[in-house]
Amino acid sequence: MTGLGLLIPIALFLGLLGLAAFFWALRDGQFEDSEGAAVRILIDED
Repeated sequence: MTGLGLLIPIALFLGLLGLAAFFWALRDGQFEDSEGAAVRILIDED
């Protein structure tokens, strides 16, 4: 039972940390160009 008292707050902290990282990446524009790399590989620049 004491193990759960330690693991639950750690799990909640890690979950909130991951959520904060996702929102930071979303605000920073990491997901703006989702199709650019797929189309860019087809363009021949010789």
